[in-house]
Amino acid sequence: MAPSVVVLDYGSGNLRSAERALSRAGGDVTVTPDLDAAAAADGLVVPGVGAFAACMAGVDKLGAGPVIAARVAAGRPVLGICVGAQILFEYGEEHGTVTQGLGLIPGGVTRLPATRVPHMGWNTVEPAAGSVLFAGLPVGTRFYFVHSYAAFGSGPGVTTCTHDVPFVAAVERGSLSATQFHPEKSGDAGAALLRNWVATLV
Repeated sequence: MAPSVVVLDYGSGNLRSAERALSRAGGDVTVTPDLDAAAAADGLVVPGVGAFAACMAGVDKLGAGPVIAARVAAGRPVLGICVGAQILFEYGEEHGTVTQGLGLIPGGVTRLPATRVPHMGWNTVEPAAGSVLFAGLPVGTRFYFVHSYAAFGSGPGVTTCTHDVPFVAAVERGSLSATQFHPEKSGDAGAALLRNWVATLV
């Protein structure tokens, strides 16, 4: 049987492309705001596009934060994508306003100090040692980014990308995974990454 995957619908966009990509990666995918389904699924995907504060407001309105946190605490897989990855951090700062995140990954999300913002298009990454998400992908593989804000830092489980400065492209912390780029828009590379993630659900 294919592992069950819920793409959490909390009012953010980009749900259907994520649904299609995860289905092709081998998941039995449902897009739903139902928190019981989100808690019960083999894997939970938290998507997100737009502003950090707007995404957090949607998560808070749905009451999804405790469900996401409980899954992580129980060692049950969660994958955040783009702003859905950013809200897993402790805070986001946009236009001088700081918004509290879910606090599941240390650190915050701030504006990219780059000459060209947003960072939009294809870029290579430096995978973390022992990465599961990037297993089998060759050096120089490119993924699709579109963002003006990012987390910064390094350490175990942190994959980086450089756009003038290095930033966090992905995080793997136990059952919690997050990608700043869009795997569902990253062609064969993104498909391989999602297959790697779905394979951890069985």
